[in-house]
Amino acid sequence: MQIAWEKKCFGGVQGVYRHASSATGTEMQFSVFVPPGPGMSTRHPVVTFLSGLTCTEENFTLKAGAQRWAAELGLVVVAPDTSPRGLDLPGEHEASDFGSGAGFYVDATRAPWSAHYRMFTYVTEELPALIADAFPVETERWGIMGHSMGGHGALVAALRRPERFGSVSAFAPIANPSDVPWGRKALSGYLGDDPETWRAWDASRLIEDGARVPHILVDQGTDDPFLAEQLRPDALRAACDGTGQPLELRMQPGYDHSYFTIATFIGAHLSYHAARL
Repeated sequence: MQIAWEKKCFGGVQGVYRHASSATGTEMQFSVFVPPGPGMSTRHPVVTFLSGLTCTEENFTLKAGAQRWAAELGLVVVAPDTSPRGLDLPGEHEASDFGSGAGFYVDATRAPWSAHYRMFTYVTEELPALIADAFPVETERWGIMGHSMGGHGALVAALRRPERFGSVSAFAPIANPSDVPWGRKALSGYLGDDPETWRAWDASRLIEDGARVPHILVDQGTDDPFLAEQLRPDALRAACDGTGQPLELRMQPGYDHSYFTIATFIGAHLSYHAARL
């Protein structure tokens, strides 16, 4: 692991780091905020944040304002990139909703994506192992959250790996990717054309099929331009209501899909994770 940069921030350290990933076969970059404490002797709970389409780790790190809250709550906050980089696969950079910056946090099974687009393995296995070795964290107290595509990724990661993630929340998640344009394009491209294979990567379908977590928190702005066509929180609510999965879906009047919304509610989300971890 290499240090790209580190800065003191709210008494802790905000850094960006690079490493060679075995999951993706590329160099990957991620950010970590470590709250104030007397070094490696003090271990902290961890929350991973998964970003949305077109983002890198930089968007959340610079725009969300998470460091102030994480410092007060004693949380380590990790933000990975959203896809492998530097591959130049055919068509990889042609669209904002597929390929570069749009890994959708799945393990691709369709060539040529299957050799490198293994973001689920990266964020649920490889990156947590690296964080545990290099930073003062309590690996048994780990939460996950995300925004938009990353909200989808956070929900799916928690539902598929409840032994890894003890808490989960999302901002404006793509909650039912099997039934929306962004999701259908990504899931067919990475996994193939059979919708049955998509169920394992769709939070609403996973819940219908029996996956459970203790509780889910979602904040969704009512002025989000992607609400009806791409995000489908109604499908998530229906799946949870039909199965008894606890869900707190908060429709926030006047808020949109931007980082202004995330910055408004990030403190509440980090407090939610801290209380459950």
